[in-house]
Amino acid sequence: MNQADVSKLVSRLKTKVNPRLRKFRSPEGPEGRLNKLRKTVTALIKHERIELNYPRADEARMYAERLISDGIRYGDCHKTTMEMADYWLVEKQLVHKLFKVLVPRFQDYSISYTKLYRAPRPPVPGDNYSKAILELRGHPYPSLTVDTHSNKNLIHNILLEEAKKAYRNTKYAEIAAKIDAVEEKLKDIEIEEPSKSA
Repeated sequence: MNQADVSKLVSRLKTKVNPRLRKFRSPEGPEGRLNKLRKTVTALIKHERIELNYPRADEARMYAERLISDGIRYGDCHKTTMEMADYWLVEKQLVHKLFKVLVPRFQDYSISYTKLYRAPRPPVPGDNYSKAILELRGHPYPSLTVDTHSNKNLIHNILLEEAKKAYRNTKYAEIAAKIDAVEEKLKDIEIEEPSKSA
């Protein structure tokens, strides 16, 4: 039985999409809000890692995911996708980066195309905004998280482990020598006490 492939009709976003939009304060109103989000999405595509306030990062992440997802699904020959890319990317040369660099990179991804981290709050009094770092996967920058699984076999880590083992062995030997000395003293005291009583 022939059935239509429904997965081609529905966008498969890998991030949670909020049903209601966040309310951002903007003196220009809704148009100013969209302009801020457009600049954020443009900066993410351009730099591939940005730091900003958490609510705006979470909101911009949805639009960036959708833009990359539509680029993968329809390609650069689809009129509506090109209009969306033209609208969301303020710098027009980034449209080429979207379709020629990012779409091939994320073609076979089964996970989200972006990562969102909560950044530590700065120690500035009065700054109550929670910061976030939004980045595209596969970027050329160093990782923000520490990977402890893949560096166990590096030479300096192996040498440090062996040095720890040697240090522990010497400490255990010292403790064992102290225990033996105490036991010897106790035996000597036990031998002397019966001889005094006899």
